Amino acid sequence: MSDVHASRRMRLRDRCIVSGTAAALVSSPANVRYLTGWSPPGAVLLLAPAEDVIVHCPRTPGEPAEGQPPEDIRCVMLSSAAGDAVVAAAGLFPGLGADSLAVEEHHLTVARHRAVASAVPGLRLTDLGQAVEQLRLVKDEDEIACLRIAAEITDQALGELLESILVGRTERHLALELERRLVDHGADGPAFPTYVGTGPHSGAPRHVPTDRRVEEGDFLSVCLGACYRGYRCEVGRTFVIGTAPAAWQVELYDLVFAAQRAGREALLPGTACRDVDRAARQVIQAAGHGEALAPWTGHGVGLEIDEDPRITPSAMGKLDACVPVTVEPGVHFPGRGGVRIDDTLVVRPTADGGPELLTITTKELLAL
Repeated sequence: MSDVHASRRMRLRDRCIVSGTAAALVSSPANVRYLTGWSPPGAVLLLAPAEDVIVHCPRTPGEPAEGQPPEDIRCVMLSSAAGDAVVAAAGLFPGLGADSLAVEEHHLTVARHRAVASAVPGLRLTDLGQAVEQLRLVKDEDEIACLRIAAEITDQALGELLESILVGRTERHLALELERRLVDHGADGPAFPTYVGTGPHSGAPRHVPTDRRVEEGDFLSVCLGACYRGYRCEVGRTFVIGTAPAAWQVELYDLVFAAQRAGREALLPGTACRDVDRAARQVIQAAGHGEALAPWTGHGVGLEIDEDPRITPSAMGKLDACVPVTVEPGVHFPGRGGVRIDDTLVVRPTADGGPELLTITTKELLAL
């Protein structure tokens, strides 16, 4: 993978040259990992004309190791874990033959930005913007393979939970068990805090689990994902507990299922992101439930669980092939509950079979 990471850094360096900047300082952990394959806590990457340097803090006692540092990049460890790698990296510039530096202003605080400017008087600072995030947008097949494994782990964990007794258990307990099962099956950890909502909490976007217990006749909504080698996926499903679903539950579930299917079918290269949102959203709006929808119906995934592209009514840009996204419409009625259905897919052209579904847990309305 060292050649892959070196190629990514070269592409970023070329972008800097075109914009008239001599060097770049990358501080976002996901971006550092994308460009080097290594991102210990607090690490930053310095791309200069003469060489590339990672500046990082020493590990604190009990902190897990972050793998081996790349062999083709010089690593500089700070003398104290309390140091600021961003400021230390900027201090290396006088010896690296650069007079201008692009920084990730969207990641740095104002105080850290000022500290960089003070560390090297006369250094011209510019904004690197979302340059690395744009490089990360289209995934290579190795990245998609990691996402595929993350999805398999997630499906396994969810499938096992569905075979257990659920009535009487709390949302919090179920969420913790799901996260344990993710790790048991080989995940680095959960891709994000697991959401479990029962009864009136079901279908609520990003619901934080509570001590409410599962009851007969409840809707149960679950949203979880595994992180595997840094790559994160997401799956969400809604079930009925204990008995055959009521008529209103079947009607609402079928509506959200139809919306999610419309969104999935719209995932083709060249499609505007807002058109994918519209495809899913208009199904629910036509049924008179538009006000119960979340502001988004999907988003990109990768080294972060919520990255570009955004699938919203105001989203800009079009989809490219090999871009992984979620499609996750949901309807929630306060005090009553609702339905969410969420999959991770990879955008593929029609000639290649259309969108590739990574999360395959059944979307049938099961009574558990």
